[in-house]
Amino acid sequence: MDLSNLKPAKGSTKGRKRIGRGQGSGYGGTSTRGHKGQKSRSGYSRKTGFEGGQMPLQRRVPKFGFRNINRKEYKGVNISTLQELAETKKLKEINIDILIEAGLVRKNSLVKILGNGELKTKLTVKAHAFSKSAVVAIEALEGTVEQI
Repeated sequence: MDLSNLKPAKGSTKGRKRIGRGQGSGYGGTSTRGHKGQKSRSGYSRKTGFEGGQMPLQRRVPKFGFRNINRKEYKGVNISTLQELAETKKLKEINIDILIEAGLVRKNSLVKILGNGELKTKLTVKAHAFSKSAVVAIEALEGTVEQI
């Protein structure tokens, strides 16, 4: 017994249906396509969303809304989270790499520091954006805010 003579068990596999190969095969004639009509012809393909001539759903439902292509999506991190991080890892400076390492943000995300919570230690914080309340809270303890 080796890999060169392995075979599936007898009767466990079935040959594929070979259509259009004469009457003797049982799949000759119309080749399982039924009689006449668009779907019986070669080269037939239906457009996505086609409903047999009825007005398609994507045209029946009205358009609405707007998506700003220039929008910047920030991941918010509260100063209470920064406080916890600074206490557990005994940090004086917090930047994007530290937040990524802690699993708070992803590698390519933009970070905004938000002012929710209480800060007790003096920190140097580097991020993409800051809320006004976060800047006030950080600078109240003589910490520094650096926008990347």
